[in-house]
Amino acid sequence: MPLGVYEEELFRLQAELVALQEWVRSSGARVLVIFEGRDAAGKGSAIKRVTQYLNPRVARIVALPAPTERQRGEWYFQRYVAHLPAAGEIVLMDRSWYNRAGVEHVMGFCTPAEHKRFMAQCPVFERLLVQDGILVFKYWFSISHAEQERRFKSRLDDPMRQWKLSPMDRESILRWEDYSRAKDDMFMQTDTAESPWYVVEAEDKRRARINMIAHLLSSIDYTEVRMEPVTLPERPKAVNYTRPPRELFRYVPDHAAMLQRPDEG
Repeated sequence: MPLGVYEEELFRLQAELVALQEWVRSSGARVLVIFEGRDAAGKGSAIKRVTQYLNPRVARIVALPAPTERQRGEWYFQRYVAHLPAAGEIVLMDRSWYNRAGVEHVMGFCTPAEHKRFMAQCPVFERLLVQDGILVFKYWFSISHAEQERRFKSRLDDPMRQWKLSPMDRESILRWEDYSRAKDDMFMQTDTAESPWYVVEAEDKRRARINMIAHLLSSIDYTEVRMEPVTLPERPKAVNYTRPPRELFRYVPDHAAMLQRPDEG
């Protein structure tokens, strides 16, 4: 997707996301957006574009670490319940309870019985969320094995993105078919009328972000909220106040000045 076309449409969609945010805040709606997909499919970068101009007090990102020992002894969905949106909130989950259907199942981090129980309980759990009024959207970012490998290799020599690589990425390459079978089974069991899956073709990251955001906006019947105009008062004159001498404070060094050439002022 050409960069100019992408940036223009992205900015337009992000303005609509701000309007959606204000509707959510004023109406008390609860919106839950789940981002799933293979490693390096572009979930995190899509979330960044969604939240770029949103108020973090309204739109929260949830990316949970591995469960603690205590959490392993809880009902599986229990630790996720605490992160569900309250009235006037948007929650974006960078991976979710579907870890059990994917990486936990493939890597043997859960037992076959736990996996089977998850598959049976998940549609019921999500049905309860929807019946309680939460707007649930589930997006699966889909890429080919060749594109995944290309993105992994691009991170090898990039010091800004090496942290994204982990031993699990190696396994995602070696176990491609296992993950494919797990994903197909997950869709068969959890793609329901109340809580359907939406597949985002993510070979082109720009196109994927545009398509996902446009779909989300078109799926919510929100209206524009008129904001009260904000005016700035005249600054009152200081009365009986004198600013202390600058020498009394610790200032950070002017590192930026060292980057300027003399002729740049």
